Amino acid sequence: MKKLVLICGFLVAPLATALEIPDGDYKGREDVAAFVQRMAAGTDYTEAELVDLFSQVEKQEHLFEKLDKPAEKELDWYQYRGIFIKDKRISRGVEFWQKHRELLAEVSEKTGVPEEIIVAIIGVETFYGIYKGKDPVFDSLVTLAFDYPRRSKFFTRELEQFLLLAREQNFEVRALRGSYAGAMGMPQFISSSYRNYAIDFDQDGRADLFDSIADIAGSVANYFVKHGWQRDGSVARPLVATENSSVDSLEPGLKPAYKWADLKRKGLKSDFTIGEDTPVALVRLQQRDHPEYWAGFQNFYVITRYNHSELYAMAVYQLAKLISHQYKKTT
Repeated sequence: MKKLVLICGFLVAPLATALEIPDGDYKGREDVAAFVQRMAAGTDYTEAELVDLFSQVEKQEHLFEKLDKPAEKELDWYQYRGIFIKDKRISRGVEFWQKHRELLAEVSEKTGVPEEIIVAIIGVETFYGIYKGKDPVFDSLVTLAFDYPRRSKFFTRELEQFLLLAREQNFEVRALRGSYAGAMGMPQFISSSYRNYAIDFDQDGRADLFDSIADIAGSVANYFVKHGWQRDGSVARPLVATENSSVDSLEPGLKPAYKWADLKRKGLKSDFTIGEDTPVALVRLQQRDHPEYWAGFQNFYVITRYNHSELYAMAVYQLAKLISHQYKKTT
């Protein structure tokens, strides 16, 4: 058996063969044939297996527009918030928490990630498993790896990771469906995240992000822990800019690059107690007719590792708070 090795970035020199993809939308593509050669040389896949897979690919051209215009880039906060902060999503979140109360408490106790954050992530990503995505993961990744130059390097790595994941988890490559960017399962992990952060929380021998709520909740929490989640740490706090503030001289961002004292000197204040030396990010969110400011802490930054957007992180945080508020009324 050949050892599974990473060939990300294609550091292995191309092999000189006459291999061709005989059928499908990628028929005759030399770059695809070169990928097949390198993958076969470094993994348990044979050239014949890979040629058969790639010969069945249908190019997913509808993906390009979705990637070029993600909601996180196109919408302001007041528009984006309305997508996720809805009564139905909150009530479903409460129901999900009630149904899996003991499990979520166990995951939270072991990892330090609050139940409501785990529930909110699953709610934002797939509406608690209702919308897991309908795009064929393999065809999507092939399309984006070889026909989306702006992010070709990233999706080529994810294509490789997907093939390795499928082998490790005994997935049928062409059967899996997911998001337009290749994310899978109830928590919508991309392939590299699945391989690096998914855990077998229920200890049944495999990390199942499609049907095992234990593995799903445990893996979301593990993802946060591995990215630096602080047990009992704050996520974000609202700020008010005083009349003579110089907040415009500050650079908003995701990473806590300021000390709270820095923001105070620029005329920002909070009704919450924040230590002078506490690292914070200045989060700026656009309401319909005015900007809104927040202090983002380390845990806010960790949420943005799931999706690199302050809009996404704030939607998760606010949804979590609302779900928690309603859940506590039922207990």
